[in-house]
Amino acid sequence: MRSRTVAFVLIAALVVYFVLLAGRAFALLGTGDPVGVALGVGVLILPLIGVWVVWTNVQFGMRTERMARELDAEGGLPDTSGLPRRPSGRVDREAADEWFEERRAEVEASPEDWRAWYRLAHAYDLAGDRTRARETMRKAIDLHP
Repeated sequence: MRSRTVAFVLIAALVVYFVLLAGRAFALLGTGDPVGVALGVGVLILPLIGVWVVWTNVQFGMRTERMARELDAEGGLPDTSGLPRRPSGRVDREAADEWFEERRAEVEASPEDWRAWYRLAHAYDLAGDRTRARETMRKAIDLHP
């Protein structure tokens, strides 16, 4: 719940920023000067790009959360509570690698199962590879009905 609150606060801050930025863009557009108009158009594009980035990330989070609830209801959420941890709280690297290999074998055995891809994404995240975790979670989202 805490991460959701932080996300909403950040989105609210971005909305304020985008509104202020759009105001500057319209002021530049209103100058009538070709350079001012060009800058105004450029400044106006930035909030649009920002809105698109925020929207895609919010959608990603909502879909991931929906899949997690579904897996939890089925009893299929990945359980890493038994893995050994470092003093920092992170899972021991060797244990994470072994757990990862098990999840990868699940995907190889059932490449069209979104549940296996979800667990593999969790394994990537556990191993600290956030980029591959997001790519793998996108694959799970694509396969989810």
